[in-house]
Amino acid sequence: MEIETVKVGEILAPVPRDEEERREARVRSGFFRTMKRAMRHVPFMEDVAASYYCAIDPSTPSASKGILLAALAYFVMPFDIVPDFLFGLGFTDDVAVLLAAVQAVRSNIRPEHYDRAREAMNEAETEA
Repeated sequence: MEIETVKVGEILAPVPRDEEERREARVRSGFFRTMKRAMRHVPFMEDVAASYYCAIDPSTPSASKGILLAALAYFVMPFDIVPDFLFGLGFTDDVAVLLAAVQAVRSNIRPEHYDRAREAMNEAETEA
């Protein structure tokens, strides 16, 4: 399944501050649980995990933080365009949104975000 560019743009569009705060709370509460389920299905999971650390980093510019929080909030929602529980298809729409977000803010994802991402992924693999 291919998600339309227009839909990705809508998902990543700027939102009011209160909505961004709700997204951040949703991401913080559900990211690691979703990450563990998606690790085998998302080929660039290290980038996604680094994006999480970039999004919660206070030094990340607001615009980049907003794009990442939008994509990550979409990622942690179990019911989106293609529900995540559909085996083999569930993360296809998430991949398109996440890839667009990572590409848009790549310059803000720093080596320390990748270091933390690798640690979190290693920890998740040992728990599985």
